[in-house]
Amino acid sequence: MIQVDLLYLNHIIEVINKIQEYTKDCNLSSFADNTMRYDAVLRNLQTMSEATQKLSDQIKIRHSDIPWRDISGFRNILVHDYLGGIDYEIIWSVISLELPKLRKVILQEIELSNTVSTCNHNH
Repeated sequence: MIQVDLLYLNHIIEVINKIQEYTKDCNLSSFADNTMRYDAVLRNLQTMSEATQKLSDQIKIRHSDIPWRDISGFRNILVHDYLGGIDYEIIWSVISLELPKLRKVILQEIELSNTVSTCNHNH
């Protein structure tokens, strides 16, 4: 694993954890009704999307079930299509369905990195 990947992986997990913290007591309706929470989540999704673009191809190939291009494209929608109105339901779907999958993969990669790092230091 490329050492730079670990920096981005840790950043991504921090951002996902923030989003999950911001939305832990929410449903779609309460999420959509709180503009400050919504804005915070959108900003963190944008940050996460940008960070995933920096991950190595090795990680993306290892986890080809993750829609990396969609995540990257999602960032562009968040940044450039804000006047078109971003659908609360789509954002909620991303938070509730997609982020847990991504979080699992990111944690696996962090663990793998730590294992590889430990093995390399023991030689």
